[in-house]
Amino acid sequence: MTSTSRLDRVLESIENLSVDEQETLIDLIIHRLAERRRSEIAANIAQAQVEYQTGKVFRATLTQIMDELRK
Repeated sequence: MTSTSRLDRVLESIENLSVDEQETLIDLIIHRLAERRRSEIAANIAQAQVEYQTGKVFRATLTQIMDELRK
């Protein structure tokens, strides 16, 4: 089954919902996406902390960073 046909079926199901149900669905999706983003950010922070603690982070002034990027 292709993702397009799956998406078409989902959209068709959504069209069969009442306007109130569609609005509720939109709210649920928005909140779930926000939670997923928060989880991704938290994972990135945790990874950055590990990299910082293990010395894998390049620390420098803005000028030093710009010089390094120009190399």
